[in-house]
Order: sequence, then C-alpha cells, then structure tokens
Amino acid sequence: MTIDRNAPCWCGNGKKYKKCHLAFDEKIKAYELKGYEVPPKNIIKTPADIEGMKKAAKINNAVLDLVGEKICAGMNTEEINTLVHEYTVSHGGIPAPLNYEGYPKSVCVSINNVVCHGIPSEDTIIKEGDIVNVDVTTIVDGYFADASRMFMIGDVSEEAERLVRVAKECMEVGIAAIKPWGFLGDIGAAVYEHAKKNGVSVVIDLGGHGIGKQFHEEPFVPHVGEEGDGMLLVPGMTLTVEPMINAGDYEVYIDDEDGWTVYTEDGSLSAQWEKTILITETGVEVIAH
Repeated sequence: MTIDRNAPCWCGNGKKYKKCHLAFDEKIKAYELKGYEVPPKNIIKTPADIEGMKKAAKINNAVLDLVGEKICAGMNTEEINTLVHEYTVSHGGIPAPLNYEGYPKSVCVSINNVVCHGIPSEDTIIKEGDIVNVDVTTIVDGYFADASRMFMIGDVSEEAERLVRVAKECMEVGIAAIKPWGFLGDIGAAVYEHAKKNGVSVVIDLGGHGIGKQFHEEPFVPHVGEEGDGMLLVPGMTLTVEPMINAGDYEVYIDDEDGWTVYTEDGSLSAQWEKTILITETGVEVIAH
C-alpha cells in the first residue's frame, strides 16, 4: 500500500510520512529489489510498541533480580515458579509461559544438562554445585519482554564456571554483532566463532526470536550463521539473543514424557543467557536482561 507523503506516518508518532519513515521505507525497498530478505513491516516497532515492551521489561528484570536474591541450594524449582508467578501478577503482569502451547508453569528452570524448558517441580531440588538457568517472559498490556540468567549455586566446578562465563560472552558478542542495516547471519557468525574458539558447542535446533505483541515473532534467530546472510536488520526490530552453549556436543533431545524439557544428548552441561534487544538508528538498546 502506498502512503501519501503528507499523510501521518504509519509509526504513529504524529509526523508526516515524508519527514518520518519515507526514506526508511525506500531504503528497505532498495535492499529488497537487490534480492535481500527484508523484514515485514508488522515486526518493525512503533514508539508506542517500544514503550509497551519496556513496561513489560521493567517487571521482567525485577523478577530475575528477585530470583537472584532468593535462589539457593535446598530450594525446589516449584518455589522459584511461585516467586515468579506471584511477583509478576502482583505487579500487573502476566507470566507468558503459563499455558503457552500447554506449558504448565510460569517460568522455565533448567539445571546442569537441561538445555531449556525445564518444568518446575517440588521434586526437583537445587543442589550445591548446580548451574541453573531461569528464563522469564512477562506480558504487560499485550506486550512481551523475555530474558534469562544463569545462577551458580555455591561452589561449582571449574568446568561449570567456565561454561557459564563463555555462554554469557557468546550472548554478548552476538549482541555486539548487531548493526542497523546489518544482517541476521552476523549474530550467529559471531556466536559460533567465540564458542569454537573456547572449545564449546552451539545448539543449532533452538534459537532466539522476534518479540513484541507476540511471544515469538519473525525472525527466528539462529546462533550459528554467516556474516552478511539472512534477513536485513533495521531500526525498530526487537529480538532475543539467547545462545544455548553446551560443554560437549551440540545435539539435544526433548523428554518424551513431558514433551518440553530439552537435554544435551551426551549428558554434558549446558548454559544460556538471554536478552531482549531493540535495534536503533545507531546500534542496539537492551530492553530486558
């Protein structure tokens, strides 16, 4: 659909289209005509969308701070679920994982060789030496924010400590690789190179995702890739960078019984950090961490 140059811009900020997103749209169209994959307009966020996501992120960040204060050896993971659920709801949010495609809890808690989607349970006790990923997603007024952090419980092994550190570095180099008018493959290329240099592997079957008014939007964000490949990254896109890093092989499997919990195929340790990122005119802004 063609927008009149003097009409209000589609982003809703009140400016005329010619003084707002006209040049932006023309630039995207030029890339498309050259054969590049470009983002659909419905995943490019307006100022109102970004403000909505930041409200969700405020609760999401506070939830993870609270978990960091409380998590300890001897807790069961259902206690973490209760913490997350009660804080989120009491502050006006909705825990996005709860009932999402049948997921039964308000948070994912993944320990040691669990890669992701660990289901909280009174029977799962956190122990000294464990490494634990807590993955929180919050909805406020229809907007989503998503992040996860690793927690090392007491004295952990040297291997575990190193894996947690390298996994965080992998996320950070992936974020640093994001540039406005760069490409999706730049993220995976940077993550994979750092993982390879440190002798660990990157899970291929799972990745990050666009996010905003839905839990998972376009694009899928692979953490293995090639520079200059994949979808064009433009200001206004929001996505998660969340590489899952294994100490051993990259292959994983899903628990047959619960249909959710993802384990390393070889039983090796796994670690993951996640942030929600906004691409800006000059770089990136972390929304949820």
